[in-house]
Amino acid sequence: MNGELVAVVAVVALTVLFSYTNGFHDAANAIATSVSTRALSIRTALALAAAGNLVGSFFGAKVAKTVGAGIVRLPPGLTALTVVGCGLLGAIGWNFVTWYFGLPSSSSHALVGGLVGATLPAAGVVLWGGIAEDVLLPMVISPLLGFALGYLLMLAVLWTFRRGHPKKLNRGFRAAQTCSAAAMAVGHGMQDAAKSMGIVVLALVAGGHQSDWHIPVWVYFLISAVLAAGTYSGGRRIIATLGRKVIDLRPPEGFASEATASSVLYVAALGFGAPISTTHTITSAIMGAGATRRFSAVRWGTAGNILGAWVLTFPAAGLVAALFSWPLVALTT
Repeated sequence: MNGELVAVVAVVALTVLFSYTNGFHDAANAIATSVSTRALSIRTALALAAAGNLVGSFFGAKVAKTVGAGIVRLPPGLTALTVVGCGLLGAIGWNFVTWYFGLPSSSSHALVGGLVGATLPAAGVVLWGGIAEDVLLPMVISPLLGFALGYLLMLAVLWTFRRGHPKKLNRGFRAAQTCSAAAMAVGHGMQDAAKSMGIVVLALVAGGHQSDWHIPVWVYFLISAVLAAGTYSGGRRIIATLGRKVIDLRPPEGFASEATASSVLYVAALGFGAPISTTHTITSAIMGAGATRRFSAVRWGTAGNILGAWVLTFPAAGLVAALFSWPLVALTT
């Protein structure tokens, strides 16, 4: 029992570290457009991200259950906790690699890939049907929706305000971005804070400390605080990529991107409990909004690098997790 308690604490600690690296990526994405268009200062944006993540996490129970119960099935005990820990190590490793190169990869897919990779050497059950329906299908649909809706919303903005004065419009949309950035932060909490909470609950269930998928209140506050800390310490690399290297964002495009991405996140979390990527959604929405200026305005070379990171995320995190899981699981069985 003591060994299992130590393992539970270790998994929770690794989940905290994963959430911290997630702050580099997805939490930074939630505020990147507002910071890049100078609608919000970095301090204000970080405070907004912290508050939004906390609020959104309370609406992410469906996503948390999908991640905790719908990806893999493991028997309770030390082996299950070891597998979850190895899955987190795979996701954390990939997050650090992509953060170093400033690529906004998906922490969500790194987490799922890590869990799958760690489960296979342990002879656990991978719920491939659930992964296909709840992860892979939304992984394809959400960026396509983000691009298309971002493009259409930006067209509507351009047509509606076609006679407006540019300086006045920029000031107005900077003010509007306060609302859209808050919506993004809440949407991020529904998704990414919820995913980490699902892993903590999975560890508690596997360790025999609770029997259902209820999320303790302390988990909400812990994960939200760690996400905010990660964003503050390392989010500037990702903010620079989304705000300047993909396209030089202006306030109207920033507003259209955030409004689009937050809408997609809400529908996925509240309607389907699907753990979609905040990264994929906001990045594709930025590209869609920017493409209304002209397609060449989007730096497609940078976009191609980001796409490459997206494709590699699932298998790369899974491979790293499997390399950890294979020897460690052998020691616990």
